[in-house]
Amino acid sequence: MKKLLLPSLLLIWFTNALAQPVERLVKVIVTPDHADWLYKTGEPVKFNVSVYKSNVLLKGAKLRYEIGPEKMEPTKKETVTLKDGTLALEGGTMKKGGFLRCIATVELDGKEYRGLTTAGFEPLTIKPTVANPADFKAFWDQAKADLAKIPMDVRMTLLPERCTELTNVYQLNLQNINNSRFYGILCVPKKEGKYPAILRVPGAGVRPYNGMIAEAEKGFITLEVGIHGVPVTMDPIVYDNLSRGALNGYPFANLDDRDRYYYKRVYLGCVRAVDFLVSMPQYDGQNLAVTGGSQGGALSIVTAGLDSRIKWLGAYYPALADVTGYLSGRAGGWPHMFTGDNLAYNNKPDRIKTTGYYDVVNFARLVNVPGYYSWGFNDETCPPTSMYAAYNVIPGPKMLDVVLDTGHWTYPEQTEKMTTWLLGQLKGGK
Repeated sequence: MKKLLLPSLLLIWFTNALAQPVERLVKVIVTPDHADWLYKTGEPVKFNVSVYKSNVLLKGAKLRYEIGPEKMEPTKKETVTLKDGTLALEGGTMKKGGFLRCIATVELDGKEYRGLTTAGFEPLTIKPTVANPADFKAFWDQAKADLAKIPMDVRMTLLPERCTELTNVYQLNLQNINNSRFYGILCVPKKEGKYPAILRVPGAGVRPYNGMIAEAEKGFITLEVGIHGVPVTMDPIVYDNLSRGALNGYPFANLDDRDRYYYKRVYLGCVRAVDFLVSMPQYDGQNLAVTGGSQGGALSIVTAGLDSRIKWLGAYYPALADVTGYLSGRAGGWPHMFTGDNLAYNNKPDRIKTTGYYDVVNFARLVNVPGYYSWGFNDETCPPTSMYAAYNVIPGPKMLDVVLDTGHWTYPEQTEKMTTWLLGQLKGGK
């Protein structure tokens, strides 16, 4: 089988912080002429580009810019010299809900410096492109019924070096479908009592996990899972080798068969994690949340859609949403399976059909519990068009915190707001 490389921009979500862009010598700042970055369809947008070095406008710099719908071929591009360090651009407009992006790049002393801004055109009107199979719910109901017949076969290994005065920390592994296992780090308060529970689902990639010890110390049962059916406490080099070898391109594995596609075991593994959490004698019996970012944002929505035992969810920039967007002439969600080098490999009827059973959009239609969602317009890994396609079909109570200038990362204040909300719901629901 042809191996497909995962996009290099994948960033992993953590509760405390997400990787942010580092400060650079030259700053390229692109701003739209509306403070909220929002426009009506048919309304023109203007972009202003400013280039600074040492916080002073850089005069005489050569700048290359392109403007167009996000992730698509630019409709306008040009290379110019910035006489005074600034440039005003007519960006055009969009006739349908979506996002128009301006990317500006400056080269100085052999290095490139880049900035971008993305104007939103009535994003709440964006509709999905992905098919919603008539037997979607029946397919997953049967899958969950098959899973329920499999014993959990719980195996817990205490990790003394990670335990604290208040918390016991374990590596947990559970039996999943197809004789596979599902691993994670379980943190349980030592003090006798009943506690709310949090399931954290991971961003894309292959890595070990540390567990949510800080949250457990505040009075929560926490379970941070991996998805690949391997222990999550091994030497980092093992995961590096897996990511370059057997697990390279895993989001595309067996995409031609809905029963064998890689994420079937993953989605059901998340349900299995819920099975375990609700079985714990320390669980309070009613307050359970799921959270994550990127692939983890997707898995949060999937788990809440599949399992009514989830009462709240918090999702940062969900991946795997409206992946067929590219086939309709607009951006699709990560892992971008229908664009670039991936298009010829995946643009086949059986692969397109499978996506309908795994796309986050179709799970979002089933989410009826309160959710807190957060992303930015400048995300190039999970395009906002794809995320709004999922968000707009969620029937349950929903709150969206858009931090406009963020890409595939968050500010500390942004994560603090979501964490405060999520923990507050869990504590308040007792």
